[in-house]
Amino acid sequence: MKNDTDVVVVGAGHNGLVAATFLARAGLSVRVVEGKAVVGGAARTEYPFARAPRLGTSTGAYLLGLMPPELIKKLGIDVPLLRRDPHYFLPTTGKKYLLFGSDAAATREQMLSFFSARDLAANDALQAEVAQLREDVHATWLEEPLSIEDTAAKYVRPALRSVFIDLCRKPIGVYLERFGFQSDLLKAMYAVTDGFAGLTGAWDTPGTGMNVLVHNMCRLPGSDGTWMIVRGGMGTVARLIADEARKAGAIIETGRAVAKIGISGNATSGVVFEDGTTIRAQAVVAACDPFRMRDLVGDGHLPAWYENRLENYRRDGTTMKVNLALRALPRFTCLPEDRGQFGSTMHLLPDESEVMGAMNRAFADASAGLLPEFPTIEWYVHTTVDPSLRDAEGRHNSALFVQWVPYRLRTSTWEAEEQRYVRHLLSICDRFAPGTSDLVVDAFPLPPPKIESHFGITRGHIHHVDNSFGFADRLPYSTPIQGLYAGSAGCHPGGSVIGAAGHNAAARVLRDLGLRLPA
Repeated sequence: MKNDTDVVVVGAGHNGLVAATFLARAGLSVRVVEGKAVVGGAARTEYPFARAPRLGTSTGAYLLGLMPPELIKKLGIDVPLLRRDPHYFLPTTGKKYLLFGSDAAATREQMLSFFSARDLAANDALQAEVAQLREDVHATWLEEPLSIEDTAAKYVRPALRSVFIDLCRKPIGVYLERFGFQSDLLKAMYAVTDGFAGLTGAWDTPGTGMNVLVHNMCRLPGSDGTWMIVRGGMGTVARLIADEARKAGAIIETGRAVAKIGISGNATSGVVFEDGTTIRAQAVVAACDPFRMRDLVGDGHLPAWYENRLENYRRDGTTMKVNLALRALPRFTCLPEDRGQFGSTMHLLPDESEVMGAMNRAFADASAGLLPEFPTIEWYVHTTVDPSLRDAEGRHNSALFVQWVPYRLRTSTWEAEEQRYVRHLLSICDRFAPGTSDLVVDAFPLPPPKIESHFGITRGHIHHVDNSFGFADRLPYSTPIQGLYAGSAGCHPGGSVIGAAGHNAAARVLRDLGLRLPA
């Protein structure tokens, strides 16, 4: 029976759209099918506030940092990037703070005034080493991965090979302690923003170092290694790639929920939709998460070793995103004037003397199904850098990125606790910037179960698979079923808005079909 199309891409997230673009440019007929009403997956710009309906925000992913510049060039898209300068703000409830930006002299002065010469030296050494590792391994992101050890041997300079392997395999705590930081607050800041984000793991958990490597691979032009804001929100990224896919000839259909990936013998035959209609194809790229892919394949088709590999990846999401509408900017006790801190990543952490113990308790509580008293919080007000999303009343979008929370509560439900916990999180903001709670016009909270339902990500795991799995330890692009390919954030190089998995999955499809990836 004749195929309806050459390739079906299941899922119109950014990876699916990237894959579709390159497959269509290679001359294949491509259909992208998406169950949600919009493209982009978790890279969306939405207007979710009932009390501020014209205020836009990036409800899921909120910064672009890790998409390789080479991929952006190959796609031919012009992403309107905005530098955050400063990019980090570490406030306290007293007078001490740290504001990181391009002004090295100011950073040095704050380090010496509020922290120590030892911390300054440690921070300089950390940044220098991370920059060298970024330079060494960035080329691996647009290739099929090797093992961590083989990657070290082929790509990493000899002096850093053992450092690289240890970083990928060991806990974030082991890595950061090498630099000799005196301040626990600074160690916690780096651990939270790079080691813990979107991952089930804490200070002593092996693999949290791998997350650090992934999060420090930003090479965007003009970024100086710092993640950037996209004008118009993250939906801009999805729209630009979707436009390229359509221009190349791909057909994108939203509101088309796939019920099953068809299997005939040991080969895919296409997809079956929830309404019973089908599309026959010689190849299917599953740009959905790996567990959704497995559910669509169904029982009895995948070998035991592959099923076991998938189960070894399975984790609950531990991240909560609280999207906020603010009537005005808050005022920090430690830095009352606006010096650009609102456009940065604002790290809300317990006091110096308590921070390490509090982090450990927060992870233990979330692991036990309890809501932590003081989870780690990253706070953003991106409309201070990108005013295009503000409404006519001049309100600001804002967000709390909260780590860790349980997917399922042990003694209650998210339905019962969500509003109370949002109020509690805002009370933590009040400790640093009194009166913040009173500035909130509306909130659109997304605990893990709502991340699951809103974006269609199994168990609300924002990276699909923990970034503790790196390189060849992640899900391969090819599967044991002929013609079925994985192309999501669960594959190399990792979770975030990167696009490399879609590119690499397309390259594998084309190679298997005897075709070349377009330049």
